[in-house]
Amino acid sequence: MKRERKEEPNSGLGGAISYMLNHWSELTKFMHVAGAPLDNNICERSIKSSIRHRKNSLFYKTQHGALIGDMFMSLIQTCKDMKLNPFEYLLEIQRNKSEVFKYPDKWLPWNYSEQLYC
Repeated sequence: MKRERKEEPNSGLGGAISYMLNHWSELTKFMHVAGAPLDNNICERSIKSSIRHRKNSLFYKTQHGALIGDMFMSLIQTCKDMKLNPFEYLLEIQRNKSEVFKYPDKWLPWNYSEQLYC
């Protein structure tokens, strides 16, 4: 049976409808997972600071400065994702810098609080 066309296939609307029909199974896959979010706002919020950092990094004077800026951006975003205060984390890193240099793996955002109580 031939489908009755009520829109011009080469129009913007026709192209959008054709795309939707050709990709219907991919577009509806999320409905097979209970509780799947309907948007990706969490991901977009997470990469927003990276995009801002990329624009600001044009103004670094040296390659080393850019490396340090990237490191701080990564640490700050990791703290935010883990619901930690980035300022408090960086203060503790500074206060305990000799220990951080000896055991950097024990002073990462997800486990540094254990070191504070030791």
